[in-house]
Amino acid sequence: MSAAVALPVSDALAPPFAGDAGVEAGGEDAPGHKNLLLLVQLRWIAVGGQLVTLGIVGAGLRVALPIGPMAGVLLGLVLVNAGSLIRLSRPSPVARAELALAMLLDIGALTLQLGLTGGATNPFTFLYLLQVTLAAVLLDGAATWAVVAVTALCFCALTRAYLPLDLSGLPGADLFALHIAGMLICFLLDAALLVVFVTRVTRNLRARDARLAALRQRAAEEDGIVRMGLLASGAAHLLGTPLSTLSVILGDWRRMPALTGDPELMGELDVLEAEVRRCKAILTGILVSAGEARGESAAATTLHTFLDELVAEWRGAHPAAQLHYDDAVAEDPAIVSDTALKQVIVNLLDNAFEVSPDWLRLRVGLESGLLRLSVEDRGPGFAAEILADVGTPYRSTKGRQGGGLGLFLVFNVVRKLGGRVSVGNAPGGGAAVEMTLPLSALAVAAREPAGPAHAGRDGADG
Repeated sequence: MSAAVALPVSDALAPPFAGDAGVEAGGEDAPGHKNLLLLVQLRWIAVGGQLVTLGIVGAGLRVALPIGPMAGVLLGLVLVNAGSLIRLSRPSPVARAELALAMLLDIGALTLQLGLTGGATNPFTFLYLLQVTLAAVLLDGAATWAVVAVTALCFCALTRAYLPLDLSGLPGADLFALHIAGMLICFLLDAALLVVFVTRVTRNLRARDARLAALRQRAAEEDGIVRMGLLASGAAHLLGTPLSTLSVILGDWRRMPALTGDPELMGELDVLEAEVRRCKAILTGILVSAGEARGESAAATTLHTFLDELVAEWRGAHPAAQLHYDDAVAEDPAIVSDTALKQVIVNLLDNAFEVSPDWLRLRVGLESGLLRLSVEDRGPGFAAEILADVGTPYRSTKGRQGGGLGLFLVFNVVRKLGGRVSVGNAPGGGAAVEMTLPLSALAVAAREPAGPAHAGRDGADG
């Protein structure tokens, strides 16, 4: 008796990205490539198992076997594996039809080996059930029924066309007991392989579902970003008119004799005019980052210049803040400045300032081509339930309506740049948010006009 196994597992699906943000499968069809590689591995197992069986049955039990033809079938499986490895070297997606064809080749190899070793009387014919089960799990309905039909035809053919086993080397042996032993081995082999590989397929399918759910969530988040951008742009346009009116009225008041003679009122007018100008500048930034002028906001600058100007501007708007600006980057590479990037850093600084106005730190470093920019504070830190789903919109400890959008936007902007965000609590208290970005994504030559950018710098500063 001969165990001839060509084990196929085809359309299992690959796991999602990691942490990352991962993840993702690059330009190739990760599920198809992964399953084809699995087929290769299983075919090597089949070749090895059949060689062991030939040794035990032929040499151990002294059963005469057609070694030449059976070795030819094993050579065919090796050649199929060589072709599969060549196919794996190509980035093009592996279609289901290719995987189904691989299963049929395995069924054909099993049929040839069984036909050379007793046909339907060989107890290892039950390995056909393994092929059918895997097809039902992995292929669509039509392909599965095709596999059922092929295996049924092969089994029927084995009842007519086969080479009987030469058992003359086993005089006086209990052939029925040997057959039962072979059936037991086949059952255990079937059961073990089904548990191992169906479990793996199920795990991969769950990973596929999780990946699709993550992609749907990302699409919903990006749709929300678009809606917020449209809302912000519309609000900025609407607020522009009343601000212009206020500016005109304040200009008229400045020329009124009743007010020009009062230094205290004139000082208050100066403050009001400064605040109106600041509101106009904020609205201009909203229009640039949320509307069609996005590409116009991108400009060539350097890492240090970008962050130095950002810190100076933020300090000017928060004179009471105790911001420590730590710069550990020696070089000053050229980057692309973008309003969205600037707003992300400002959001982190604003959040830290709200909970820790007496101390916050902006730290920037560069290591192995990765720019690390972190904002730390000495506030109460993040609650455990916030850390569990950080980056989700409207999850905030501030308790106000619409809170939680700052970190949500940070996560999405950094993700667009191919980076990642780490959020946690410092051992001594307070929160720490770190952005890690590939410096290549910020290079002037690598950036399209419509993409956001990121930068960082450091330099001990109190």
